[in-house]
Amino acid sequence: MGSRMRALFERLNPFKTADARRLALLFGVVYFAQGMWYLPNQTITIVLKERGLSAGQVADFFLITITPWLIKPVYGLLSDFVPLFGRRRQSYFLLTSSLAAVAGFWLAWGDAIALGEIRALDFQGVKFTLVAGVGLFTLMALGLAFTDVLTDAMMVENGRPRGLTGAFQSVQWACITVASVAVGELGGFLAETRSLRLAFFIAACFPLVSLFMALRFIREPTTRVDKAAFLETWRAIWAALGHREIWLVAGFIFFFWFSPSFGPAFLYYQADVLKFSQQFIGRLAAIGALAGVIGAIVYAPLSRRVPLKRIINLSIGFGVIGTLAYLVYRDAVSAVIITVVFGAVSMIMQLAFLDLAAKACPPHVEATFFALLMSVFNLGVQLAENVGARLYDHLGYAPLVLIGAAMTALTWLLVPLVRIDRIEATARAAATTAAATTPAA
Repeated sequence: MGSRMRALFERLNPFKTADARRLALLFGVVYFAQGMWYLPNQTITIVLKERGLSAGQVADFFLITITPWLIKPVYGLLSDFVPLFGRRRQSYFLLTSSLAAVAGFWLAWGDAIALGEIRALDFQGVKFTLVAGVGLFTLMALGLAFTDVLTDAMMVENGRPRGLTGAFQSVQWACITVASVAVGELGGFLAETRSLRLAFFIAACFPLVSLFMALRFIREPTTRVDKAAFLETWRAIWAALGHREIWLVAGFIFFFWFSPSFGPAFLYYQADVLKFSQQFIGRLAAIGALAGVIGAIVYAPLSRRVPLKRIINLSIGFGVIGTLAYLVYRDAVSAVIITVVFGAVSMIMQLAFLDLAAKACPPHVEATFFALLMSVFNLGVQLAENVGARLYDHLGYAPLVLIGAAMTALTWLLVPLVRIDRIEATARAAATTAAATTPAA
C-alpha cells in the first residue's frame, strides 16, 4: 500500500528535477512571507471602526496602502532593464526585502501608528491618528510588491520552459494561503486584544526570511546594462502592447475580479449584525485559508490535465453560486460551511486566472507583463472591495451579494473574446520547444 501511494505521489508530483524543487521551495517560502504582511489588517480595521470610520472610509485607507501593488510593471521594467550590482533579480530582492523589514520594525517600535499617541489628521472629515503610519505601511507594501514581481518573473522565466507555471503558482498560493491561516488565527487574537504593535513586529520578521532565501536559493549569471538588449526588450514591449490579445486578457481579469465584494464591509456585517467576536472572525479566516490550501493542491495536477478554458468557465459558474450562498450566511454554522466550501473553490478560481496571465505573457518581457496583469488583478480586487464597502454603507448586505453575483455572471459574455485555447496552445508549444532545445532544463 505504501509503495502504491509513493508511486501515485511520484506520478502526480510535477517537480521531477532538483532544480524544479529548488525553485518551488524558493517561491513557496517567499510567498508565505508576503502573506504575513496582512497580519495587522484585522486589527487596523477594528481599531478604525471603533474610532468612528465607516466601511467605505476603512476601504479608502487600504486602497492607499495597496498603491505599490498597482504599479508593479515599473518594478518589472527596472529589473528587466537595469541590473543592480550585476544582477537583475537577486540584488533588487535583497534591497526590497530589507526595505519591507525596516518599515515594519519602524511601525512596531516607533510612534507612527501608536493609535492615540500622536496628533490626529483629518481624513475625509474623520479624525484619526494614522499619519506616518499610512506612509510606513505603504512603504512596507512597496518592498513586498517589488519582491513579488521578482518572484513572479523568475516563476514565468523558469516555469514556462518546463511547463510548470500552473504548478509553481499552486505552490506559491498554497504557501501564501498557509500564511493566511496564521493571519486569520493570530490576527483574530491580535484584533481582540488590539495588539497593533505586536502585529507589525511579527509581520516585519518575514521579509528577513525572504532575504535569506534570496541569498541561498537565487542563482543567476552576472549581467551588465546592454544597450542592444535594452532596445530589443523595449521593442518587444511595444510590439506586445500592440497585440489585442494581451489587452483582452487584462480586461477579462479586471472585469471578473472587479465584481463588488465585501472587503472591510464584511467585518462590519460579522461584528455588527451577526455579533461574532474578533477571535471567531479571525478563526473563520484561518478555516477559509486552510480550505484554500486544498484548492491550491488540487489545482496543480488539475492544471496539467484539464483545459484552462474549461476550468475558467467552471470558475465563473462556481463564483456565481458561491456569492449567492452568502445570502444564507447568518450564523456560526452557515459561516463555517460557506467559508470552507468557498475557500477551496475561490483558490481554484484565482489560480486559473493567474495561470491565464502567466501563459499570456510575451517572451523576453515576462517580468513586465506578468506584473502588468497582476496589477490589473490587484486593482480589480481592491476596487471591488472599495465599491462593495460603499454599496454596503448605502444599500445593505443582501443587495451587495446580489449585485456581486450578477456582475460575476456577466463575465461569461467575455469568455469567447479571450481565445484561451489558443493562448494555452501557444504556451504549450513554447514549453515543448524550450524542452527540446534546452536539455539541462
